[in-house]
Formats: sequence, structure tokens, C-alpha cells
Amino acid sequence: MTLAAAGAHRPADRRWRAVLARDARYDGRFVYAVRSTGVFCRPSCASRRPRRDRVVFFPSALAAEQGGFRACRRCRPAGSTADPRVALVRHACAILDAAPARLALSALARATGATPARLRRAFVALLGITPRQYAEARRSERLRDTLRAGGGVSRALYDAGYSSPSRVYGRPLLGMTPATYARGGRGARVAFVVVPCRLGQLLVAATPRGLCRVALGDSAGVLERRLRHEFPAAELRRDRRALAVPVRRILARLAGRPTTLDLPLDVRATAFQWRVWQALRRIPIGATRSYQEVARAIGRPRAARAVARACASNPVSIVVPCHRVVRSDGEPGGYRWGPARKRALLDGEAEATGGIARAGR
Repeated sequence: MTLAAAGAHRPADRRWRAVLARDARYDGRFVYAVRSTGVFCRPSCASRRPRRDRVVFFPSALAAEQGGFRACRRCRPAGSTADPRVALVRHACAILDAAPARLALSALARATGATPARLRRAFVALLGITPRQYAEARRSERLRDTLRAGGGVSRALYDAGYSSPSRVYGRPLLGMTPATYARGGRGARVAFVVVPCRLGQLLVAATPRGLCRVALGDSAGVLERRLRHEFPAAELRRDRRALAVPVRRILARLAGRPTTLDLPLDVRATAFQWRVWQALRRIPIGATRSYQEVARAIGRPRAARAVARACASNPVSIVVPCHRVVRSDGEPGGYRWGPARKRALLDGEAEATGGIARAGR
């Protein structure tokens, strides 16, 4: 899909116009959330209009809540709704949150009084993910929370609902082992460096197994503090020499040169996130994909919103090029390190390949 073709259909622009007009006809059809405040509202909310680049749209209040936003106290968008799927999915989520072990879709459906097919369709429509993906994400969160709180590894694994240690150690869920993560990275050796680049400051960090963090920002100090917060007990050391190769390649890519970034990674990820990140690494330089196209590429055509969340949680920017994923209308959309940086990256890569950023190619 070319940018010109994509521009013919702009549902996000229509939603934004409805928000600007405070059009109550759109209440119940979608909500909008503001990244800077963490609040979501009805289109008709009387609150001050936010900047467009801080807004993200959700099909329902429930999806916004699952995305980490809280309801506006003024317009109360999480109030009564005519859509019976909302109550169904809320009930199912509560069951999955409390389940001590993995729960089959058939058992979950019986507990909610719905058929498996109806329950799955409701999850995908309202949250963008299946009940299984939701349950896996919640188990991963419980595991990390228990480990960080100081619980033992075995207890954390079983409390999170994993039937055996191999369910975690045998997949790319945490990157480093759960025991190491539980100790704040104690025993792990992480080399890092912060260097200036054309987009501000670039932090590159790696364990002996591969890159664990690539971040952009305005302040070298802030980037380093965030790294230390993530691994408070790890052996962190500045070592530009050890990171010379990846730093040189990443800086070359930031400068617009089509350098290969097939670098080893040591990152924590759920199975779904890992599949998304692998798909992103296959997008050619100078090309873009929509969230929907990435979802189809990994065999989850209805999981575009879950793909967007996986992009937002990418810990190794540039190497996993989440900046190449754009909105379905061809506009760049949000970016963890700021929309201006995303546009600069896309423009630089397009120039390096002799054209404009191309969607779907």
C-alpha cells in the first residue's frame, strides 16, 4: 500500500475531528486516551482538548483500561454501555486474573456462560488479543512482580501459574534467568555506553549474550538512570570498546546509511512480543508496515492493537525497528522516543534508499 493510497481512508482523522467537535454521536463508538495524563475520555468530554500527538484511540473503555489508562472523572467513559461484550470480557478477565493455573478456553467459556467462539471474538474485538494471549501476559506480569518483590524463584513460577520451570527457562520470556532477574540482575554483567547522535543521546547496553537495551533521549544522565533502575544489582560498567561494533553500526543507521543490524539480543519478552519483534527485523530499510500488516505477518490478523503494545515495549530500538510500523492511514503514529524522532528515522531511511518511506513493500 502506498502512502497516497493509504491517505484515502483516515479513520483516525475522523475520530480526531469528532473529539475536536465534542460530537456526542460518537460516544460509545470509541474513546480517546492522552499519553501525558494517562486518562481516557468520551469524544464529547468537556475537558480541554489535548495535543494530537499525545492522543491514542481505543474501541472501548475496557481496551483503554487494559492499555494502562484510567477513566476521566468528568465524563465517566467507563460507565454504562449497551455492548454486552464488555461485561463478558470483564468477567473473563477477572477469572483469568484469579486463576492459579492455566485455564483452557472451553473452561473459561463455561465459567462465563458463553461459547468459546463468542468469548474469543469478544476479546479480539474489545482488547485486540485472545483470551490465551491475555492470560499469558498476566502470568508474565505476576512472575516479574513476585521476583522483584523478593519471592523465591520456584514460588514465583508456580504462583504465576507456570506448571514447571521449563515453561519459563525454555522460552524467551525473561532474557536473563528468573533467578538473576529476581536479584535485580545481580551477577549479570552489563556493559553500556551513552554517545551523542543526530537524534540526541544514544544508550547501548549489552550482556555477554547480546544487546539488552538501545534507547534514545535528550539526556545521557536520564538514560543511564533508567538502565540502573531496570538492573539495580547488576554489574554495570561503561565500556565503549566492548560495544564498538554495535555502536558503530547503530550510529551508521541513524546517519541514514543502510548498515546491517543483525546483532544478537538478550531481551525479556513474551512469546507474542518475540514474534512481533522478529517480524519487525524483517521489514526492509526504507519500507514501512501497518500494525495490521504486522499482525497478519505473524498469523494474528486481529491482533493489531497487541502488535502496537509490543512495539511500544521494544527495549532495543533501531535494532528492532519499531519505527517502521505506522498507522494504517500512512501517518507515522506514536513512538516511544517521540514522534519527531520517528519521522526523522523514516525520512533518513527513505532518503538512503532513494525514495519516500513506503508502506506495505
